[in-house]
Amino acid sequence: MIEIIIGIIVIISFLSFIFVIFNNKYELVNIKIDKANEDIELYLKKKIELLDRTRPIIKKALKTKEFMEDLDKIPVDAPNIEVNSMLKKIYNELFKALDEHEKLYKSDALVKILDELNNTEEDIIGAIKFYNDTVVEFNKLVVSFPSNIIALFKRYKKMDFYNNEKREIFEILNKD
Repeated sequence: MIEIIIGIIVIISFLSFIFVIFNNKYELVNIKIDKANEDIELYLKKKIELLDRTRPIIKKALKTKEFMEDLDKIPVDAPNIEVNSMLKKIYNELFKALDEHEKLYKSDALVKILDELNNTEEDIIGAIKFYNDTVVEFNKLVVSFPSNIIALFKRYKKMDFYNNEKREIFEILNKD
């Protein structure tokens, strides 16, 4: 009888140990995802500010009243993924105008802002790469045994990526 009790205690201890290990993995990944989201949000706000600073310079040079008006339509509470998508379109609109009007490059103020904008864009790309890599790690935990049991208890679902490239890679890995 004592052997059965000891066996049950050992099994419960082992299962508890496994639960703690995988729960800690989830906690670590969630911390990394939160940090990546904070960084992305910070860089996106900086990008909005820089794009906004280009508007008066370009409006004055092109003698137009409207330019990058979608910048004012970005919802304050929109998720980072949506804000990033909106900003990509506005960013492309800016560079289309620059390509069509090369005289804009004569403005030193605009060139300085564009340099800052390029640096911010690189920061965003790096933060998104870190986020996507961490989401791959999280999604692997959600679908693989035994961590998927914890995901079931905690109601974790697979998370979205910032671009389709990582989603396609994850789907390929998931099929194997």
